This record gives sequence, C-alpha cells and structure tokens, in this order.
Amino acid sequence: MRLKDKVAVITGAGRGIGRAAADLFAQEGASVVLVDVCENLGAEAQRTIEGNGGKAIFIHADVARTEDIQGLFATTMEVYGALHVLYNNAAIFAGKDDGPVTTVTEEVWDRVLGVNLRGLFLCCKYGVPLIIESGGGSVITTSSSAGVLGIPGCDAYTATKGATIALTRSMAVEFGPQGVRVNCIAPAGVDTEMLRESSLDSEDFDEDYFLQRTPFRRYGTPSEIARLALFLASDDSSYLNGAIVRADGGITITPIS
Repeated sequence: MRLKDKVAVITGAGRGIGRAAADLFAQEGASVVLVDVCENLGAEAQRTIEGNGGKAIFIHADVARTEDIQGLFATTMEVYGALHVLYNNAAIFAGKDDGPVTTVTEEVWDRVLGVNLRGLFLCCKYGVPLIIESGGGSVITTSSSAGVLGIPGCDAYTATKGATIALTRSMAVEFGPQGVRVNCIAPAGVDTEMLRESSLDSEDFDEDYFLQRTPFRRYGTPSEIARLALFLASDDSSYLNGAIVRADGGITITPIS
C-alpha cells in the first residue's frame, strides 16, 4: 500500500500506460482521478477499479482546454480534498500528418503541441499549487525516446517530448524547495496503441530490425512503465528530483548497425 491515503490524478488514464498506472495506483491504496477525453474508456476504468475494491472517479477532460483542467482540479479537491500525485501521461501522435518542420501543417503542429505541451503546462499550472497546499508530493511527466534522440518524420511530436524534459528539470528546481518532486519517464518500444499508430501499423516499419536493436529483444509492457510510475509517485523515490528515466529496454543506448 505504497500510496495509502494519497490522491493521484492520471491523465490519459483510459488506455495503455495510463490505464495500467490507474489500476496499480488504486491497488496500492491511492484515490485515483481518471482523466480522459473518451467517456467509454474512462467510465469503464472507473468501474473496474471500484469492482476490485479501489477508489476512483472519472472526469472527462481535454487537457488542452483551460476550462476542463480548472474543472478537473476543482472536482478533485471537492471530492478528495487534497492532491499528492500528478501523472501527466496524456499525449497524442499525429501519425503520417506529422513530419519534418518543412512539411507539417500549422494545424497539426498546433494540435500536437496543444495536447502534449499545453496540456502538461495547464495540468502543472493548476495542479502543482494543490500539491504544495496538500503538503508536497510528486509530479510525473512523460517524454519519449523522441525527446532524447533525433528521430525524423515527427517533428511536432519530437518538439513536445524534448520540451517536456526541459520543463521537468526547470520545475524540479523551482518546486523542490516546496516539497514537490518532478521526474520524467521516457518510454520507448512499449506495446501500446500509440506504438502501433506510430510504428507497427506503418508499412515502412522494420519490426525485426527494431527488436534486434533492443537488448531485451522484446517490447515493453504498460504494466512495466506503470510500476516505474508507482515508484516515482511513492515515497520510495523521496530523494529523486529532476530525473529523466529512460524506460526503453536499452534501445536508446544501442549503436545503430
């Protein structure tokens, strides 16, 4: 019960890594606020957690909308009266609509930055003061291998994930003295819907080559990333601040051959 008596907000909690983290956080004693733009996925996640004896509420919100995020945190405080963990997990990948800065449209650029970066900004802007008010806690951000490597063909997505790392470090310095730890998970090769949208469903993707470059020779799972998020959310990581954890099976340190 590493999150006993803690309140945790998880964005993008309807599927993939966010859903796995929501289930795990609830099992570990947290009261979980599930945030997603998909009503069906969010409501189903709440039912499952409650059916397993956990505590959860689902709030429909678009992280890029100020009004939605203000309402999210107002409801969180109304229902639970505190906030200790903010897991910024929500993100989008624009698929073939993304590309080099010379070809990506302004509309796609704004849409990707709206969710992935503006959403992070809004959640921290309105969530961090509540964590401070609640006595301190943990903010977890989500980058990607695209934030630490040069990956062509998705410049809008890459820009948001690099900015996430920079913002994580700034916030860690800014809010550490007030009892807020800010750390970042940079996943890669995790078997989620986004991986399939970005790679596996592409006719240009060489799966054998990808797996050979991964020292474990396999994809990661959402539950593996969720367990890392649990560590960062809990007091087990009490002296970790500003860390960028590459949860990628080693692919970003493997030489290209």
